[in-house]
Amino acid sequence: MLYRKRGQTWALISQFMQLYFTSDKKPLGLYTTKSSFRFPGHNTNKMSSPSKATTIPHVVKEEVIASGKWLKLEKTTYVDPVGTTRIWETTKRTTRQTGAADGVGIIALLKRTLHKDCVVMVKQFRPPMDCCTLEFPAGLIDEGESAETAALRELKEETGYKGEVVGVTPVTCLDPGLSNCTTQIVMVNINGDDMENTDPTQQLGELEFVDVLLIPLDEFQKKIDDLMKKEKIVVDSKVYIYGMGMSQAFFKPNELRVLKQ
Repeated sequence: MLYRKRGQTWALISQFMQLYFTSDKKPLGLYTTKSSFRFPGHNTNKMSSPSKATTIPHVVKEEVIASGKWLKLEKTTYVDPVGTTRIWETTKRTTRQTGAADGVGIIALLKRTLHKDCVVMVKQFRPPMDCCTLEFPAGLIDEGESAETAALRELKEETGYKGEVVGVTPVTCLDPGLSNCTTQIVMVNINGDDMENTDPTQQLGELEFVDVLLIPLDEFQKKIDDLMKKEKIVVDSKVYIYGMGMSQAFFKPNELRVLKQ
């Protein structure tokens, strides 16, 4: 019999389950094990497990395919966990210093009396994206520089602000499926009441064009979302993840909507 009315569905299921679990005569086509019942055609065979690792994956050799002033493309030959030799195309910076990260990203917090704390951001045109991007201030680490020194230098150049380092991350990767580029994120506090920071002046290079934006910390993600709706702009993934974290940090439990019963 076909049941077409929705109201009869749960009644049918209830009757079926009662019949199944209380009767010695199971409905035709069903069979049981000690712990479960299964429908006809159900594949009881276990899925084949992936090949087990037999070796430690490692790079065998790297060959330069093409090289420019700032970047180079390499063919990377490596051995995977099951011992198979494979090829990967890798991009690398030509400016990397031995034993150091390629660059720094700066999370700079501007603190001023009678103002909200703001995150200092930069907006600039990025040719690979063919549009402007919203990013943390950032730059490459010069030879002989520490991450902290590079961060304060880049912050001053790009935004005009002078700050104090309050934290730094270990070396982290940026896009490991494409490149070996690495960075360190440096946390900086800026005293906005300091005379040097009341009217900051950028120290940009001749071919640098950078706009500075101040985004309130407690509205960080909302302001970014609003900006994306108004402008053709792409947000750096690190920035957006930071915004999501701030949204969670400022979330108030009493703002949770009451679920309808």
